[in-house]
Amino acid sequence: MQARAVTFIAPYAVELREREVPEPREGQLLVRTLYSGISAGTELLAYRGEIDPQLPLDSLISALSARFSYPFHYGYSCVGRVERSPAHVNSVDEGQVVFAFHPHQDLFIVDAADTVALGPVDPRLGTLFPLVETALQITLDAGEVLEQPVVVIGLGAVGILTAALLLRAGARVLAAEPKPWRREAAAEFGISTVLPDNLERSVMATTSDAGVPLVIEVSGDPAALGAALPLLAQEGTALVASWYGARPVTLPLGGEFHRRRLTIRSTQVSTIPTRLAGTWTRDRRRATAARLLGELPLQALATHVFPFDDAAAGYAALARGEPGLLHAAFTYRSSGESRSSSS
Repeated sequence: MQARAVTFIAPYAVELREREVPEPREGQLLVRTLYSGISAGTELLAYRGEIDPQLPLDSLISALSARFSYPFHYGYSCVGRVERSPAHVNSVDEGQVVFAFHPHQDLFIVDAADTVALGPVDPRLGTLFPLVETALQITLDAGEVLEQPVVVIGLGAVGILTAALLLRAGARVLAAEPKPWRREAAAEFGISTVLPDNLERSVMATTSDAGVPLVIEVSGDPAALGAALPLLAQEGTALVASWYGARPVTLPLGGEFHRRRLTIRSTQVSTIPTRLAGTWTRDRRRATAARLLGELPLQALATHVFPFDDAAAGYAALARGEPGLLHAAFTYRSSGESRSSSS
C-alpha cells in the first residue's frame, strides 16, 4: 500500500511524499485519515527549523522514533477511520473513528496502544485531543489552585485550554494576550484577560501588591518568562509550559529572584511526574482528556481547515500569525477543495 505524508525538507519548506504502508501486524490498526491537527508549539518550531536536529521526535511514541533532521515526517494529531483491525485489536472495530499520535499522512499503520476511541466527538474537534491532554497535565502540575490567583501568559489554544481547566479547578485566573481574536475566544471559556502591558498593574491591584503564587508561561515567547517573574509573590512559582526550541532565554536572576525564593519549574506532557504517579496514569489522563472533548466549547478554537494537498499553505498561515487563526487542521477529503475559515 502507498500513502502520502507531509515531509519537512528544510526550514519553512514541506512537501507531500509517498511512503510505503505495510500490512498491520498483531496489535496494530490500519487507519484512513479524516483530519490532522497542526501544533502551533513544537510543530511550528520544527517548521521553522528551530529544534536541535539530533533531538528525537518523541521517543515515547512508536510512530515518532526518528529525529528532527531533514527530511523527516512530523505531526502527532491524526483522526481517522479504522479500515483494518486484525482480530479487532483492543476491541477497536473496523469503521470506528479514532485519534492517533501519528505524523500527517492519509493512510497509516499505528499501534492500537497509541490510539484513543473518539465515539460521537466531531472528528475535526478530535484533532484538539493532544492540546486538551497537554492543558490537563499543566493543570495537574500546577497543584492545588482552589481560590488561588493564577496568571496565564499566552492565549494560544493550549493557553486558553489551560486557563479554562484552572477555572474548573477553582482558581481565580487572569490571562494576558496581545491578540484580540485570542482574547475573544478566551471569553467564550469565561476567562478574564488583559493586554500584556496592563498585566502587572492588574495583578498588583487585585493582590494588594503581594503578587500571585503561580504564573504559567505558555506564550512560546522567550522574553515572556523573565517578564513574568516580578508578578510572583514570595516563594512563588513560574511554571513553564512553553518549549522555546533552540532559541535562547535570558532571565533576570539577580537579588529579587534569590531573596524572594522564586521557583522556575517545567511542565511537559510526555510523562506523568513522580508526585502524581500514585493517582494518575497515562491511560487515566487520556480518558479524562477524551471526556473533556465533549465538555469544553472547542468549536471556538477550531478556526481553520486546509486541504491536505495544500499543506504548505497551512504551515505558512500559522508561521505568519494569520489573524483569527487559533488552531489549524488538514482535511483529507478530495483534492482541490477550497480552504475554509472554520470547521
